[in-house]
Amino acid sequence: MTASALAEAGDTLAKIRETQTITIAYREASLPFSYLDDKKKPIGYAIDLCLKIADAVKRELKLPKLDIAYIPVTPSTRIPAIVDGKADLECGSTTNNFERRKQVAFTIPHFVAAARMLVRTDSGIRNWSDLRGKRVVTTRGTTSVRLLTDRDKVRALGLKLVEASDHAESFSKVEKGEAEAFPMDDVLLYGLRAKAKDPSKFVVVGDLLSTEPYAIMLRKDDAPFKTLVDKEMGRIINEGELVKLYDKWFLHPIPPNGLNMNMPMGYLLRDALRFPTDKVGD
Repeated sequence: MTASALAEAGDTLAKIRETQTITIAYREASLPFSYLDDKKKPIGYAIDLCLKIADAVKRELKLPKLDIAYIPVTPSTRIPAIVDGKADLECGSTTNNFERRKQVAFTIPHFVAAARMLVRTDSGIRNWSDLRGKRVVTTRGTTSVRLLTDRDKVRALGLKLVEASDHAESFSKVEKGEAEAFPMDDVLLYGLRAKAKDPSKFVVVGDLLSTEPYAIMLRKDDAPFKTLVDKEMGRIINEGELVKLYDKWFLHPIPPNGLNMNMPMGYLLRDALRFPTDKVGD
């Protein structure tokens, strides 16, 4: 069988053995999970995890060499890339949810995003109840609008909702004082804060409105490959390698410009992986 036929048949390991190549789908600007460095090379937290999985595949198949092929994907093309056999692993910031599991499989989550809010450090806002009567900016088309509306109805906060066309504009409205808070996935908020002229002027606060587990995607109904991927992810977690990678990408300056997310591991991921607090930078 040809490599494409093997992929369509759901025999990923046979395809990799035949081609001596594993194909990784990556995002071009999903910092710090999967993005391009100044030489246009895919790097990031999820990329590092996938490279460890690739090494495990090479060992399992006893290959003398294993080439890494990369293909860029977007939110709309990432699932078809896996389903159609164009990529063996999708290494980005994709949420494992019920609808997606109808088409693809996921390995053990490597990150848990939580909906919180970004405010100015001097705002005095520390939780959702502090938003009573305040201006809150949301990015048009995002789920945070629904989450906030539900919170508003429950607590009768009297929020004054302001819309922006993208996350950068939403952040700018808080920066300029045109809104007091910007709710969104915390990792995106930390990234926006890190890019600010003075990150210390902003803080991410609030109880969790929602949670989303990010995980590496792979083809559905390919038990041998999934077993190998899950086994390697388990090893990475159990031997503390995930903590080291998290520390590298979320607590230290990263390429290409030395940006620092300065985002300690959240308790949801820490508890899910059963890590003691003193090992994750809190």
